[in-house]
Amino acid sequence: MEDTLRITLAALVGVTATALVELAFSHMRPGDEIVVPLADRLAAVQGLVACYVEHQTADQATSDRITRFAMLGTSRLRRLLRRSDYCSEYRLVMSSVATLVGWLVDIAATLPQLSFRPSSNDQGQLGDLTAAISGIRSDLINRRIPGPVHFRRDDEAVPGAPLVAEMKKITEFIPHAFAGTQFVDEYRSLSEDAFKSKLLVSDAFVNPKHIKFALRGCLAASLCYIIYNSLNWPGIGAVSVSTCVLTALTTIGASHQKQVLRFTGVFTGGFLFSMGSQIFILPHIDSIAGFTVLFAAVIGVCAWIMTSSPRLSYFGFQAAFAFFLVNLQEFAMQTSLLVARDRVIGILVGLLTMWFAFDQLWGAPATVEMKRTFISNLRLLARFVREPFPGTERIWSRDSLQNTIGTDFDTVNALSDAVLFEFGPSRQQDLALRSQIRRWLPQLRLLFVTRIALLDYRLQLPGFELPETVRQTQLEFDNRLANALEGMADRTEEKRPGMRENLEESFRLVEQTVLTCCADLPKEAFTSQLEGFLPLSRRIETLASYLDKEI
Repeated sequence: MEDTLRITLAALVGVTATALVELAFSHMRPGDEIVVPLADRLAAVQGLVACYVEHQTADQATSDRITRFAMLGTSRLRRLLRRSDYCSEYRLVMSSVATLVGWLVDIAATLPQLSFRPSSNDQGQLGDLTAAISGIRSDLINRRIPGPVHFRRDDEAVPGAPLVAEMKKITEFIPHAFAGTQFVDEYRSLSEDAFKSKLLVSDAFVNPKHIKFALRGCLAASLCYIIYNSLNWPGIGAVSVSTCVLTALTTIGASHQKQVLRFTGVFTGGFLFSMGSQIFILPHIDSIAGFTVLFAAVIGVCAWIMTSSPRLSYFGFQAAFAFFLVNLQEFAMQTSLLVARDRVIGILVGLLTMWFAFDQLWGAPATVEMKRTFISNLRLLARFVREPFPGTERIWSRDSLQNTIGTDFDTVNALSDAVLFEFGPSRQQDLALRSQIRRWLPQLRLLFVTRIALLDYRLQLPGFELPETVRQTQLEFDNRLANALEGMADRTEEKRPGMRENLEESFRLVEQTVLTCCADLPKEAFTSQLEGFLPLSRRIETLASYLDKEI
């Protein structure tokens, strides 16, 4: 009972201290944990472009800042959105914005590597880009929907910097992600439907993948149990089993990433920090004050690493965890080197069983899963475009399909990071596929968000009613769009696709029908009924045609 109460007290002290530190930092820098990081990234891009406008070159501090944001990425923002209690539409829209902003940062981070000095005309174009980014950033901070961005099409490309044209295109895309949405005061809800979290996923008991995953995890942990009991080595038991739990991921690449970072982190924290301090530092310390200095120094280094890119932050966590296991197990300084040895060997045993259970049994390379999920999302998006069928609007529910597609976008992003940790004869080909999918994904996500905005017209909601002739041409356009998405999926899957759809011709038919049908209506009636319909349809046609050509 005394030991249980001590453990409970230790946990409460840690939780209380963490909560107080978080509250203190939240008051030091208040703001939305989603919007503020996006605004900071836009400010970094704006500052970099402004340097070229004012000084024709970027200073070192600005270059370092944009590079840091590029290395940090947007994975943490997307993870916060997935775990938040925001409504599903808000999470979808802001996830799209985070992807586009991350793409913009990645491109901007390459500009300092290009040697060019913009002319006065070039500086004018870069000035327009700076103003557009500044406007979007201001709107986000002030909880407003960013206004549309339009650059002059007669401008020539900036000599020596072809990526600037790409940055202008991405900047134009960012306001499109907010099509058909309204921000409320709390900046949380974009629809009347509140997000409802679930303890289990909908297919928890029917999807065979979950069963396979559970069986592999149980097998790895059971092998650890058999090994350390057969060897009569209880010192490696808990660590080996916890390694199975903490590194059990669904793909080989993601699991390899966790395992590599866990082993290197524990090696650093167990051998270097713990054993090193036991041999060289602790013999000269005889008070809690000296140990506190040592503790603060080690944890400061680990915490600094934990705030790095998601690809490396797990290393810092594991190094700190190993240091804790060795030096904070008792209310005294740890003088035995056997503890650190047992911890590292236990991790090796856990990694060995994980390699056997997850890599050799039903192994799923991240590249295969990334490609499969991307193809599946194309087909789901085609289904989302076709539905609801006429006459089924009242019984059709879009939430499940919409949430599945949005989740799959984040899954593809996560899998693309895991591809970097896979090796083999096909690595170069896998990296090339990863690069292509990462280039297509933001535009496919934009197409999805724009389609959600157009869905109100297909559902004939109040204020979005279409004349019957326009509705029929819209259904035909949607059918062709769905066929085009199916064709993209077939080509990505290396199947023989059917005839490619002419989406531009189909949109022209929609546009002509709208103008003909509404020619006799007053301008006010035309605006109230069809405001946004043609621009949104044009945007979808442009994005789909580009993706169809690329894929």
